[in-house]
Amino acid sequence: MEKRRLGTSDLDITPIGFGSWATGSGGWEFGWGHQDDEQSIQAIHGALDLGVNWIDTAAIYGLGHSEEVVCRALQGRDKRPYVFTKCALIWDEKRTIGRSLKAESVRQECEASLRRLGTDVIDLYQIHWPSPAAEIEEGWTALSALQKEGKVRHLGVSNFNVAQMDRVRKLDLAPIVSLQPPYSAVRPDVEREILPYCEQNQIGVIVYSPMQAGLLTGKMTAERVKGFPADDWRRKAAEFIEPQLSRNLRLAELLGKIGGRHGVGAAVVAIAWTLRLPAVTGAIVGARSAEQVDGFIGAASFRLGQDEAAEIDRFIRENP
Repeated sequence: MEKRRLGTSDLDITPIGFGSWATGSGGWEFGWGHQDDEQSIQAIHGALDLGVNWIDTAAIYGLGHSEEVVCRALQGRDKRPYVFTKCALIWDEKRTIGRSLKAESVRQECEASLRRLGTDVIDLYQIHWPSPAAEIEEGWTALSALQKEGKVRHLGVSNFNVAQMDRVRKLDLAPIVSLQPPYSAVRPDVEREILPYCEQNQIGVIVYSPMQAGLLTGKMTAERVKGFPADDWRRKAAEFIEPQLSRNLRLAELLGKIGGRHGVGAAVVAIAWTLRLPAVTGAIVGARSAEQVDGFIGAASFRLGQDEAAEIDRFIRENP
């Protein structure tokens, strides 16, 4: 599988990485409902066996559970993939989620992630959200110290805007190797300012939710949305609520038609659309089963034609 250099790092990553948000299972504020751990492990194995060489997780996914499942999945593997995780979202004994970029909190999170992942070093450690905003500088300073100590190899940010990345870069402590923003044909906003900024400043981009949480797989229906479990965060997401839901399902139908011309599904087209721009290094794609991995892995090599990309862009412009 093709590999691309991530920003100024020495990490050569495949265009697709395994996303383990849903791997955290249910029972927390931003969960996807119950997820069987063995199915998650099989999905991870399926992705790695097909050539994917990085996994993206976060301490907050399942309140530590996702990292633990990733650790189990990698036990006994001959070749370990890169593992990326995140800090800044914390929780208490009541499972209430808070936010902190205080130095001591960041250090405690890093140590806990290292234990859960069963490793001595994290390949890419990212600030999950720029919040509290007043603590961005303190948080990045703490990450830089962890890097100097050898606990993390590279540093990145997630969900930051241009002004927030500028604040980090002005500290001149360590380079921002990557940004992780949401990006899909449903949410293309980063194209205007953020992607050009990253390209100009040699910041790699690994986008999340390229299929918009399943909306663009070609398998989502209004009936399926109605059947989401009570602890699935998508029940409250604007893109899953009318009138946006119908609009987004029409977009998925278009992606499916384009994919049909090439013998691939809507999911492959949705992911390939996010990978078409040179600013984007890779896409994080979640899967709850090995079968789901089989359904999207072709996006690592599939390329949209200019006319087909323009067709999708036209739909986005005409259906805001």
